[in-house]
Amino acid sequence: MVRPLGLPFDPIERAGETWEKHFGPSSAMRAATSVFRVQQILLARFDEVLRPLGLTFARYEVLVLLTFSRLGELPLKVIGSRLMVHPTSVTNAIDRLVAAGYVDRRPNPADGRGVLAAITDRGRAVVEEGTRALTELDFGLAELGQADHEALFETLRRVRLGAGDVAPPEGNTPS
Repeated sequence: MVRPLGLPFDPIERAGETWEKHFGPSSAMRAATSVFRVQQILLARFDEVLRPLGLTFARYEVLVLLTFSRLGELPLKVIGSRLMVHPTSVTNAIDRLVAAGYVDRRPNPADGRGVLAAITDRGRAVVEEGTRALTELDFGLAELGQADHEALFETLRRVRLGAGDVAPPEGNTPS
């Protein structure tokens, strides 16, 4: 769990005031810094409820992706691409999930050098438990309502689209 700071002031707001004195407008800096801090808070909340299951949020995401796949298995390179993480991170997560008995690894018959990860029955069971825990936690966003969740998603989605995470919808090509 992220340790509550209990400060008598908001350090990001204070940094924004100082920023403005030295560099100019601080709204983008304050927003970006807030995103980083909220990421720390959310990951700590997720890891706290997943730790008893022997999972981190990163490993939970791999298991969910495998659960959503048609056959319960995917090539490691596809996992990395879909989760937007480096291949080394995927290999590390798969190694730990295999050791826990949540995933089996085998050669990919369609790609002589590739590897498939397949979710096991134990993996499916732990996904159900983890999903229940994260849902009860409201994915760490209980302080916000559903309309806030949607607005936040749409706001952050624009940043992701601008970074090229997703191709723009047909007819909406960037100028």
